[in-house]
Amino acid sequence: MKATDIMREEHRVIKRVLQCLTTAADQVEKGGTLDGGSARKMIEFLRGFADRCHHGKEEAQFFPLARQRGVGCAPGNIDILLAEHEQGRSHVRAMDESLAAAEKGDSQAKTRFCQHARQFVVLLSEHIHKEDDCLFPTADVALTAADQQALVRAFEQVEREEMGEGTHERLHALADELCAKWQVPIPPGSAHHSCCGHK
Repeated sequence: MKATDIMREEHRVIKRVLQCLTTAADQVEKGGTLDGGSARKMIEFLRGFADRCHHGKEEAQFFPLARQRGVGCAPGNIDILLAEHEQGRSHVRAMDESLAAAEKGDSQAKTRFCQHARQFVVLLSEHIHKEDDCLFPTADVALTAADQQALVRAFEQVEREEMGEGTHERLHALADELCAKWQVPIPPGSAHHSCCGHK
């Protein structure tokens, strides 16, 4: 498996949780309650898997090598993608703050949560599209087989030494739990993979 295949697989997991977040926002905007427990689990997943694991590997390993090899394409310019990572972090912080405020009785906090949730879903969905359809295909041409394998080894080291044993299995299980709650289909054979795509 190439490094770019690993990142595409991670995107598929992230997109399922984005569907959960959209459904949760739909429920609130139709007059329902904000499910605080579920919202916290989504934030935990987004911070642990989407940001720390996936974006962390892009920023520390993939993007630097891609720059060295001249990889990049509009609209998937690496500087733009890095800026979008920061925008995403701001939205997740705002969701977390809104959730805390809602639990303290702030009547407008649910609305703020939904606004940031929807902005985040749009941002990250478009971000993933840029990488899957633009950056990664370009990288697959520019990177050698040795480059790809070096990245895979670096990704595995991140999982083992920085994330810790069992972290990725727990985050995948959390994604599965959220998908079950919000009725988002889980493709057969996709459960219980680590962040790097290994079972």
